[in-house]
Amino acid sequence: MMGGAGTAPIAAETGQGKTRIAPDVVAKIAGLAARDIPGVHSMGSGVARRIGQLRELIPGGSQAASQGVSVDVGERQAAIDLNLVTEYGQSIVDISDAVRRSVAGQVEGMTGLKVTEVNIQVDDIHVESPQDSQQSRTQ
Repeated sequence: MMGGAGTAPIAAETGQGKTRIAPDVVAKIAGLAARDIPGVHSMGSGVARRIGQLRELIPGGSQAASQGVSVDVGERQAAIDLNLVTEYGQSIVDISDAVRRSVAGQVEGMTGLKVTEVNIQVDDIHVESPQDSQQSRTQ
């Protein structure tokens, strides 16, 4: 399934040329689509989340859209692995189903690549602390 080393997958090919999309673009689309789903608190393993939090503290820094996303892209297909943190009290099964639909739909719709699988690993559950709820009440 993997494309040639250093070449982006072919998303479209016509008599007038080829359109290639870098794997990082596929990962970014998948990450943004997953984050849009209610119940997804954050993405990435514990270490990646901490690094993302540090990036947000730097002026002009932001959390990488592809954090928690790994893609395996071939010439016309993509397989996607996601690491998620869900909100406590939410159905992990329902969130996973919604994330799969969103990610596959966005990647296929935007790139033309066929998504063969979206594998999800839930690494943690976010539990709102009393301090979090006090801050949201004062805002």
